[in-house]
Amino acid sequence: MELKEIQNLIKFVAKTGVNEVKLEMKDFKISIRSGAKETTIVQSNTPAHTVLAAPQTDEVLNTPTSVADKNEIDDSKYTTITSPIIGTFYRKPAPDKPNFVNVGDEIQNDSIVCIVEAMKLFNEIEAEVSGKIVKVLVDDASPVEFGQPLFLVDPS
Repeated sequence: MELKEIQNLIKFVAKTGVNEVKLEMKDFKISIRSGAKETTIVQSNTPAHTVLAAPQTDEVLNTPTSVADKNEIDDSKYTTITSPIIGTFYRKPAPDKPNFVNVGDEIQNDSIVCIVEAMKLFNEIEAEVSGKIVKVLVDDASPVEFGQPLFLVDPS
């Protein structure tokens, strides 16, 4: 199993809200647990291939946001835009520029919604979903993890 496939599996588990997934193959085992302050552990029989990651699930929604309190919005009917990489989240292309998107903005699949800086590279993050921004889940200039929810989108 390639690293990209493992990352996609972690993303899938984080999005669906499943508590635990175990996968065993001939040469490795993967156990993914999500929930408050638990860590995902991916292991193979070779120590050099052990990968640790911490997908953000409901724990992220309890952090302060620049929009509304979690209890004010029913998150289940919305699509989540997640971070594809680890880095620093920025809502603007530059400090003197406006935000890429704000709550209430209509977006398309190819709309740029933010930038995640990783190792001095500024990666533009596309929405990959059409709809209306309902909630911003991360504060500007905050560190984000792989798979961490960034925005809630109403696809209807």
